[in-house]
Amino acid sequence: MADVAPFRAIRYAHPAPELTAPPYDVLTPEQRDTYRARDPHNVVHLTLNESEEEAGRLFRAWLDEGVLVHDDEPSVWAVAQDYVGPDGVARRREGIVASLRVEPYETRVVLPHERTHAGPKESRLRLLRAARAQLEPIFLLYDGEPPVVPPAREPDLAGEGTSLWRLPGDGIADVFAEKQLLIADGHHRYETALAYAAEQGTPESARMMVVLVSTGDPGLEIFPTHRLFYGHADAVPSGSGTAVADALAALAACPYDRARAVAYADGVAHLAEGEPGELDVELVDRLVGHEGIGYTADAAEAVARVDGHEFDGAFLLRATRIEDVFERSRRGEVMPQKTTYFFPKLTSGLLFHPV
Repeated sequence: MADVAPFRAIRYAHPAPELTAPPYDVLTPEQRDTYRARDPHNVVHLTLNESEEEAGRLFRAWLDEGVLVHDDEPSVWAVAQDYVGPDGVARRREGIVASLRVEPYETRVVLPHERTHAGPKESRLRLLRAARAQLEPIFLLYDGEPPVVPPAREPDLAGEGTSLWRLPGDGIADVFAEKQLLIADGHHRYETALAYAAEQGTPESARMMVVLVSTGDPGLEIFPTHRLFYGHADAVPSGSGTAVADALAALAACPYDRARAVAYADGVAHLAEGEPGELDVELVDRLVGHEGIGYTADAAEAVARVDGHEFDGAFLLRATRIEDVFERSRRGEVMPQKTTYFFPKLTSGLLFHPV
């Protein structure tokens, strides 16, 4: 049973867009420095500090100084993100910000879909210990109608294309009591929260801030992440090949009954086919593995990097369907890293969750 509840958020006393930023794991060092320079209290001073201990000291100092304040009452928050996707289409994705009690994957309440690595979890655990707060939400999906929608009034908080409306959250626990939740983004932070809860052993330590989005939300879109590789000449189908645009058009017209991808090498493209029931990312993982490869969400960039001899070839993929991700996860399977690319990323710096 998913335990979803309102929570007493910590937030900036004087919220402003210059205090927010994208999540820690999508910022380059140059972008991090840009956000740092925007304001001495920008959230990246917490989420991307060279010292996790210093980040925790700053967080507590900001609370003592009144830069950050506790809300008086527990709430949930309706959230809306207005964005233009990599495909150039404008959309709005809506969801709910709430508190979730973390549970081991074995309970089948929260389902992963990608593999994780130890390094990021070690850093995030040090930060969690130091701050004693969840500084960024993770992104979860569920099947069913949303229990709340953004009200027709000005948002209570806004920044980085994200708007938040505070709501009382009555009945929210009942709505999610029988739901399975799929991690869209945030596997490392979820597993970090599990480790922290086991370490601390308190009810407060077992909760984290999450954004919940219905799989039926019209603004929810998965975009593909293309693969670049070295070697593996045998992974590229033989034959004369065709232009990239023609191969991509052929790929888009194919049904999802079996894995397919466009293989690009030596200036030409080929349509590669896998087995029935195999996902496109699983086909590529089988052909070139998942170690030492490159990733990009931009097909034109992938082609340019191959043409520039940075890589020997590329596989251009279709977006993985959400129903396929949920089905694999319900079977207890994990998929290759970067199987999904959910855009936009969640905004950091609007709310914090004490633990």
